[in-house]
Amino acid sequence: MTFLKDYINVLSAASISFLLLSSTFGCIVYFNLLEGRLRSKGGSIFIGLGVAYVIAGLFIRPLLYLAVAYFLVMFGLAHLGGRLWDKKVGKWLLFVGIVGFFVSFLDPNFYLIAAKPDNVPIGAMIFLLGIFTWIALRKAYLNDKQIQAGGIPWEKTETNEKLFVWPDLVYTEMLCMILLTVVMSVWSVALRAPLEEAANPTSSPNPAKAPWYFLGLQEMLVYFDPRLAGVVLPGLIIVGLMAIPYIDTNPKGNGYYSFRERKWEIGIFLYGFLVLWSFLIITGTFLRGPNWNFFGPYEYWDPNKLVPLVNVDLSELVWVNWLGMPLPKLWPIREMFGILLVIGYLSLPPLLAARPFRRFYLKMGPARYYVGSFLFLVMMALPIKMVLRWLFNLKYIVHIGELFFNV
Repeated sequence: MTFLKDYINVLSAASISFLLLSSTFGCIVYFNLLEGRLRSKGGSIFIGLGVAYVIAGLFIRPLLYLAVAYFLVMFGLAHLGGRLWDKKVGKWLLFVGIVGFFVSFLDPNFYLIAAKPDNVPIGAMIFLLGIFTWIALRKAYLNDKQIQAGGIPWEKTETNEKLFVWPDLVYTEMLCMILLTVVMSVWSVALRAPLEEAANPTSSPNPAKAPWYFLGLQEMLVYFDPRLAGVVLPGLIIVGLMAIPYIDTNPKGNGYYSFRERKWEIGIFLYGFLVLWSFLIITGTFLRGPNWNFFGPYEYWDPNKLVPLVNVDLSELVWVNWLGMPLPKLWPIREMFGILLVIGYLSLPPLLAARPFRRFYLKMGPARYYVGSFLFLVMMALPIKMVLRWLFNLKYIVHIGELFFNV
């Protein structure tokens, strides 16, 4: 049991857990939704990714733990294939998850964190996200199989069925209302409200955390300038969500679950919501401890833990470390490499429209394509910046202190 706890603690490190979660997401899409096979071009890519983890693990030992976990997950998902969406498999996954979660409460360090009144909703959120995502993807998978066989989606078979508001709908809503009232009453009695005394400027909590619904933004502050992480990126998230109905060009409209007909749209949204948002909330809740250090779920939150990190800017990496020259005093020269890199990154949409994403450009039209591409690039800037931070301790790609502008 101790070995298993230590192994989970290693996998819970920010870089390893993010890479494992992203890799698992890709495996589920390819092997379980699109029914890909290991003995195919797509399967060879996933095997090559595992080999890359092994090679990297020869230099960075924790990545060997990642490689072992990844191969277990990959071969398991590839073996299950479409059976992942079988009800029996779903029940077993839920059972194992619930048992593992409650057995973890036997560990005092896990109990101290997970049983906090502030953190109880996040534990429930993990299961609710998993359950409802599995149900939606199961329905999408079954519909895709039915459509491929020449049938129609199961939702269309129910369009002619009618139910009475009374008693069918009203009874259901009343039972839900009573059940929710009981749950909230028990919750309010059993758990103390996480209300603290008035703020004391001479005594700051360690760690000082935002409410759970803002922990994703607080985690983004580690990788981006406060103006970007606190204002620009949240604003673009809201704009992107509002723009989805206008960017979407599905001629079939909506009304039934399907993944194959919407694989790019669903895949991008789920990756952004589950991996780039929900993951940050869970990380900030359970894995960020004193001094904003990372701790495993079974690790003691030691306030004296110090992680020696020296954050550097891209300009310092290029001029000082690689070229062996002092930093130029003029910021246009000092930051020209970062500026060129950012401009090149934002110039990808027209380059990709010429060949790789030509069909998206023709399907969406220029305006929708460029708006959607820009929002996608902004979204992917988060994992790119996270990986750069973990690999090179990179703080800013562009750091113009004279103008208070950082990227």
